[in-house]
Amino acid sequence: VDPETMLLPYLRKKLRLTGTKYGCGGGGCGACTVMISRYNPITKRIRHHPANACLIPICSLYGAAVTTVEGIGSTHTRIHPVQERIAKCHGTQCGFCTPGMVMSIYTLLRNHPEPTLDQLTDALGGNLCRCTGYRPIIDACKTFCKTSGCCQSKENGICCLDQGINGLPEFEEGSETSPKLFTEEEFLPLDPTQELIFPPELMIMAEKQPQRTRVFGSERMAWFSPVTLKELLELKFKYPQAPVVMGNTSVGPEVKFKGVFHPVIISPDRIEELSVIIHASNGLTLGAGLSLAQVRDILADVVQKLPEEKTQMYQALLKHLRTLAGSQIRNMASLGGHIISRHPDSDLNPLLAVGNCTLNLLSKEGKRQIPLNEQFLSKCPNADLKPQEILISVNIPYSRKWEFVSAFRQAQRQENALAIVNSGMRVFFGEEDGIIRELSISYGGIGPTTICAKNSCQKVIGRHWNEEMLDTACRLVLDEVSLPGSAPGGKVEFKRTLIISFLFKFYLEVSQILKKMNSVHYPSLADKYASALEDLHSRHQCSTLKYQKIGPKQHPEDPVGHPIMHLSGVKHATGEAIYCDDMPPVDQELFLTFVTSSRAHAKIVSIDLSEALSMPGVVDIMTAEHLSDVNSFCFFTETETFLATDKVFCVGHLVCAVLADSEVQAKRAAKRVKIVYQDLEPLILTIEEAIQHNSFFKPERKLEYGNVDEAFKVVDHILEGEIHMGGQEHFYMETQSMLVVPKGEDQEMDVYVSTQFPKYIQDIVASTLKLPANKVMCHVRRVGGAFGGKVFKTGTIAAVTAFAANKHGRAVRCVLERGEDMLITGGRHPYLGKYKAGFMNDGRILALDMEHYNNAGASLDESIFVSVLRKMGLLKMDNAYKFPNLRCRGWACRTNLPSNMAFRGFGFPQAGLITESCIMEVAAKCGLSPEKVRMINMYKEIDQTPYKQEINAKNLAQCWRECMAMSSYSQRKVVVEKFNAENYWKKKGLAMIPLKFPVGLGSRAAGQATALVHIYLDGSVLVTHGGIEMGQGVHTKMIQVVSRELRMPMSNVHLRGTSTETVPNANVSGGSVVADLNGLAVKVTVTAVYIPVVCITPHGSSSVSSRGYESDMNWEKGEGHPFEYFVYGAACSEVEIDCLTGDHKNIRTDIVMDVGRSINPALDIGQIEGAFIQGMGLYTIEELNYSPQGVLHTRGPDQYKIPAVCDMPTQLHISLLPPSQNSNTLYSSKGLGESGVFLGCSVFFAIHDAVSAARQERGLRGPLGLNSPLTPEKIRMACEDKFTKMIPRDEPGSYVPWNVPI
Repeated sequence: VDPETMLLPYLRKKLRLTGTKYGCGGGGCGACTVMISRYNPITKRIRHHPANACLIPICSLYGAAVTTVEGIGSTHTRIHPVQERIAKCHGTQCGFCTPGMVMSIYTLLRNHPEPTLDQLTDALGGNLCRCTGYRPIIDACKTFCKTSGCCQSKENGICCLDQGINGLPEFEEGSETSPKLFTEEEFLPLDPTQELIFPPELMIMAEKQPQRTRVFGSERMAWFSPVTLKELLELKFKYPQAPVVMGNTSVGPEVKFKGVFHPVIISPDRIEELSVIIHASNGLTLGAGLSLAQVRDILADVVQKLPEEKTQMYQALLKHLRTLAGSQIRNMASLGGHIISRHPDSDLNPLLAVGNCTLNLLSKEGKRQIPLNEQFLSKCPNADLKPQEILISVNIPYSRKWEFVSAFRQAQRQENALAIVNSGMRVFFGEEDGIIRELSISYGGIGPTTICAKNSCQKVIGRHWNEEMLDTACRLVLDEVSLPGSAPGGKVEFKRTLIISFLFKFYLEVSQILKKMNSVHYPSLADKYASALEDLHSRHQCSTLKYQKIGPKQHPEDPVGHPIMHLSGVKHATGEAIYCDDMPPVDQELFLTFVTSSRAHAKIVSIDLSEALSMPGVVDIMTAEHLSDVNSFCFFTETETFLATDKVFCVGHLVCAVLADSEVQAKRAAKRVKIVYQDLEPLILTIEEAIQHNSFFKPERKLEYGNVDEAFKVVDHILEGEIHMGGQEHFYMETQSMLVVPKGEDQEMDVYVSTQFPKYIQDIVASTLKLPANKVMCHVRRVGGAFGGKVFKTGTIAAVTAFAANKHGRAVRCVLERGEDMLITGGRHPYLGKYKAGFMNDGRILALDMEHYNNAGASLDESIFVSVLRKMGLLKMDNAYKFPNLRCRGWACRTNLPSNMAFRGFGFPQAGLITESCIMEVAAKCGLSPEKVRMINMYKEIDQTPYKQEINAKNLAQCWRECMAMSSYSQRKVVVEKFNAENYWKKKGLAMIPLKFPVGLGSRAAGQATALVHIYLDGSVLVTHGGIEMGQGVHTKMIQVVSRELRMPMSNVHLRGTSTETVPNANVSGGSVVADLNGLAVKVTVTAVYIPVVCITPHGSSSVSSRGYESDMNWEKGEGHPFEYFVYGAACSEVEIDCLTGDHKNIRTDIVMDVGRSINPALDIGQIEGAFIQGMGLYTIEELNYSPQGVLHTRGPDQYKIPAVCDMPTQLHISLLPPSQNSNTLYSSKGLGESGVFLGCSVFFAIHDAVSAARQERGLRGPLGLNSPLTPEKIRMACEDKFTKMIPRDEPGSYVPWNVPI
């Protein structure tokens, strides 16, 4: 075995077990989760734990059993209860993350057959999902708990299920609504006795095989696995520079992402001395080889057994171990590895450093003990390990009476995220006089290593624990723990504030304990301060769903309107669903990887390919010169170039493509391509810079209604404002993937690709190869998430890949790594919105003048739709409001960033936020609640949009009223205000947002679809259509349509993937119309083929193109009918924020949606809540960071945080409005793929409300300009207080910042 081979490629490429997926390659997403089982011959016990296959070297698994998703069940044998329940509870959409989810839950059940909800959420903490919003996954998990549906957080002693929503009983008998999407009684029972046994041969091997060092080698490196301490010491003596690797969670990412290479690696295997647990009289000694998960279990046990005063340090460590990484990483990473790696943002090292911990070292020369202190953490030679030494164990002393230890951390996301700042703090009083005898404070995330505020602590020793001491300590610590303005990671002022905010929290914690210990001697905390110490994160989630029951007149076999499981749900859960990169390799297949520009705006002086071409396995390297006259493609009016010619216009610009026999060889060669650049001016990154340089794509678009200038003359007030909104990464779980196979005959080419637009891929490949379209066939079975990100850039990559395949006559595969994908593809457009509003005293807005600027990037791409041709942002900017006099102008800015692309919502989440922000300011100016101003400006039943399209907004008002009632908005508003009056450092906010989402792509050509239906002699039916299955369940809905129209069971209908071979000229799948248009096409086709079947002939086949939606827009007149219909809705969200850290928790969200007549409530609710959670991420935690040179810093799940299980609302209630209007859509249904994203801004405005309450209490008046995303940094810095005023601030221009706001 090659020691550089990880388990993931070994499973996928060597064993062809493709159920385990590649998601990020760094252990951050959980898509590659497997179960590792090991037998301990000493304890005679088997330990099962989850692990990330992308980080596990295959060499480290000697003697272990690896269970993948294929191993626990399949459709060919029997499916496992975990697989069944996650599928039938609708916990899969695109399905790419599902095998990882299944394996995390399965491993938990192997250890705990009846888990608690805490254990479940903990087990899923390391798994990301971009589609579902997690609620259905948690619902599936709850069926394994003893208390299946209950949230286990009884308020007022009443169970949430008993009290319904707001204490009202729900879902009475005879009700027309249904609360359940699945039937729990039908599930297979979980029988632990039927699980796979640990392989007996591995047990025998562990018991009887002689213990000797194992050696694995390749041309580049050697891997040693010693099994005794003596062998380990000898190897470390022989190879002093070799790292000691246990879980590979530290060395692995360095090798993969930083290019670090180790010719020798030492990996100890089951050495007893490294796993010791010694309970001594003065403390606990833990072996360096124990995993962090084992350490957590040991500490939890100790805390239960020992008096509280002895376990202060252990409780603090446990607090961090609960949120440190995900379950997979905690089970792989070792305590010793975590300490020795000394990462600057380590959560445990600051705590261990303040706790007087010591490290037990060993070498051939003997034993040694060193303190784990600042000198060790900063790698001072005289305080560090010697090259030949290894860390054997760690001594963690018991705490003493009158000694207190606390842990603090703040990250972008609550769990499984590296801390922005963390801290360990310890104080010892000696006795009850409150005089400080010892004080230790350490911080992580501040500098290149853990920093101890030693001098500051020394200066306050001997002082009383009071506010005067606190004030002095804060100033001393700020002086000592200095942070330059250009510090890596940015957020400098936020970090400075956290340094002293944490110190204040520690002061409050200790004061509260002292008060409890001696109420006479110590004053009690002010009641308003007590909440600063309470935990923000309620973990137990509960939800209710409400949708319309099927009417009695509907045939019982008719599936339309039923919550049918996703067609591929079970295959997702068993790993049998085939994605593009799961396809088996073709004979003589090559792999293509790209070399991208490292400069944002530069001239290419030279490209030296010689060294790269000389590397083994390299077949070719293609540049723009090789593609010559086919190096571009004209789409609409814009010509897009594939590979850079003489200039590059962004970091990530494709420069050349390396073709090699394997992925590893291609990647290595790509690093050896030498490119010399000459920087060019100007470098434009931000919208403000584009405005300054007049750098825009033409033309400017304008929408005007009424007479704005005249209206401004008659209003009571005029205000002006602006809001900036950052971009968003698609973060589809399956990265850009394709396989191009030349057929070898008639120049035919098959392109298997993960795309939303097969026709475009067909056209661009045909153009590049100078072939007619009928020679190029594009096939898409399913897509592992897309959200708008797999259209034009996918075409560029496919064109170059196809050129390579055609040139060499061999199949070529191209699969982007996560970091490459994020760098190359761009995302949602950042926006700058400026507004001038004229309004009356009662809040009516009579005049609105707006300017929208979006950052399109270096080329036009999909900005052509978002910004220029159809200007979706302008057409949707009114949201739910009637502005009698409106002018809105829009510009697409040309900048030196990768081209931004279409993204779920298509301009609406940005344009809508700008409008809602204006509403908030108007409300503040009038002294009214934002909800009153929203209501007074809302569309009233039959009305007209700014582009003069008539609408019936009756359902908008109904959604608003229902949401008001369902959320008990008025009563809860009073409760929130009471909470805010009683709490100074915690605030709650409540906000309600209406939604009017226009559905349609703005042109007649885009509103068409095609389907092909075959009916065979045996009565079975084969359906193909132009829509792409990317998680939204369109194929499932199509089978429901065929089943209804042909009056046959769904099991008789089969649907194959989408292909240009069967359905030509299909439109892009996007814009919420995929099921609408293709469903109508299928319906018309079935009707066309069904009549001749009955009347004339025993078999039939028909292909029909459906002229779906008539859309048009005349921009000269500013009027038209660009949309077919509108989706209405409303969302109410309540949040709680921590004013000291900027942390927030979504306590509750209520959503009411008008979905027409739902074809499949399970799929529709899945789309609503998945979009909502994605929108919540957009407006709160998802933050892209670029350097001043245009380099993207956030290139993976370690740096870019999408919502995880911990970000779900504690309560989530979704209700579908009963159908009230018939329309010419498919069975009067509505497309829901995109609209829910905007409802995520209800969380944004709830946070806004909470921050406003904090500022008001602090006497801060005036407009509150909060930009999106509302990260912990922005929340904390907006809650101005004595600590934000205390920090030093750098003069702008006096330093070069780490990042620039884009």
